[in-house]
Amino acid sequence: MITLYQLPRSWGIPNPGQFCVKLETYLRMTGLDYKTVETLPLFAPRGKLPYIDDNGTQIADSRLIINHLKSRHGDILDRHLSAEQHAIAKAWQRLLEEHLYWVTMYTRWSHTETNWQANKQAIFSGLPAILADLVASIYRYRIKAQIRGQGLPRLTPDEIFNLGIEDIEAISLFLGDKPYFMGNEPTTLDASAYGMLINTIGCPIESPVKDYALGKKNIVDYCTRMQSKFFPELISS
Repeated sequence: MITLYQLPRSWGIPNPGQFCVKLETYLRMTGLDYKTVETLPLFAPRGKLPYIDDNGTQIADSRLIINHLKSRHGDILDRHLSAEQHAIAKAWQRLLEEHLYWVTMYTRWSHTETNWQANKQAIFSGLPAILADLVASIYRYRIKAQIRGQGLPRLTPDEIFNLGIEDIEAISLFLGDKPYFMGNEPTTLDASAYGMLINTIGCPIESPVKDYALGKKNIVDYCTRMQSKFFPELISS
């Protein structure tokens, strides 16, 4: 059985970790048998969540994990896609995971103290209070350094959020009235898209990007559809 190690659930969504949502959604979409263990990144290989243990093989990084699962269990979701569709899906995955992701990380870890406190509570509340403050401060310092290395904090907040809004506009236009990003059936891209989008609109982290995304009915409906189909136990949360 696959053991999925991830952050504790919070906020009535599958996980406050975008890549944790991505991976658990992928597991549910493929029907692979798994169990979850809640943990923190300091206990994880490479210091990253999520990671899995697949019958004794530990793998971190959602991209490598999914590649491993496809190699071992078959490409259940994407085998019907053409080469061109695979390329399109990969490009959208990169926008979601390597740009919109960093906008949301800036919003949580750097933008306002209110956002930071909500983020801190979701991730570190399971630790004893004194330890939680210390560990949270260490991780905040590290992640803010990562965000700065990515480059966004060198811009003004308005510039950062305008770039995030451009992402949301493009995502909304591409999704259109399709049920899923690549058509009538969910693909691996949807695991990534749902992980990033639900962590933009479905959590108590405020920003102009969230407000703009909430104004896009197709994005809101998409997240509702994904949660209803793959995480129905959370609908009443």
